[in-house]
Amino acid sequence: MEFLHVPVLYNEVIENLNIRPDGIYVDGTLGGGGHSRGICERLGKGGTLIGIDRDKDALAAAQKNLSEFSCKKIFVHDNYSNIKGVLQGYQIKKIDGAVLDLGVSSFQLDAEERGFSYMKSAPLDMRMNAEDSFSAYDVVNTYGKNDLRDIIKKYGEEKWASRISEFIVNVRKNKPIETTGELVDIIKSAIPAAARREGPHPAKRTFQAIRIEVNNELGEVEKAAQDFMDVLAEGGRFCIITFHSLEDRIVKEKFAARLNPCACPKNLPCVCGKKTDVIRITKKPVVPSETELENNPRARSAKLRVIEKKYVQQV
Repeated sequence: MEFLHVPVLYNEVIENLNIRPDGIYVDGTLGGGGHSRGICERLGKGGTLIGIDRDKDALAAAQKNLSEFSCKKIFVHDNYSNIKGVLQGYQIKKIDGAVLDLGVSSFQLDAEERGFSYMKSAPLDMRMNAEDSFSAYDVVNTYGKNDLRDIIKKYGEEKWASRISEFIVNVRKNKPIETTGELVDIIKSAIPAAARREGPHPAKRTFQAIRIEVNNELGEVEKAAQDFMDVLAEGGRFCIITFHSLEDRIVKEKFAARLNPCACPKNLPCVCGKKTDVIRITKKPVVPSETELENNPRARSAKLRVIEKKYVQQV
């Protein structure tokens, strides 16, 4: 299957990165190379793209898709949250820009055997890195009822979390739940018919919650938001696209803490001396245009936030 990924907020990301032809740029969620193509088009022979992905299929596809460009390209099979380790491995101290697109790629959603989609029946998987040992099967079949309820409620913001977890536990008493199709049927049976007629697909929130748990997505975002700001060179920009409120809240809070690092009580003058080293570029998150939404409905919940490392004034 061809690795297709429609890059969300493509023009907005490329514009906000302020790409220098000789700079070093990181695409931490490489996918098929959608955003990276825009970066490579603006890099000269002296520029470098570092593409990181947990999915080896994505890396192989991006390598092929970006082969026409003359800039230096480094492809890394790793997690974007390990950005400091990746750079250290290549003896790179600072980067001039980075993008993270935290959405599940169209390829992963559409590849039945990956088990991300509630629209097709497939083995319960949902691993972004196929080499990981922990999968959706483990969450669904080994987590206790309360733990299942908690992740479905917290990560999926699903009001029927208690009933869904109870139904899952009751069904698996007889046999393991092995496919996404089985799980969808259980979720549908747990949610009253009247509630199923409103809003998105009844399994959407639960599938999101299990995927987040399997891939530790929120933990990765929390670490990465901080670490990417640390490795930016002066004037370097960090673009991050989130797709649900939990991710966006983490990014918003991490940016806010970096913008105002003062630890002093709010009602007293600052004596800690901590100064910000970043500038907020987007006061409000950038969202897709109506035209983009018509062409790519999966972009609907996308939000782009951008931050820049300040230039240090020379004394």
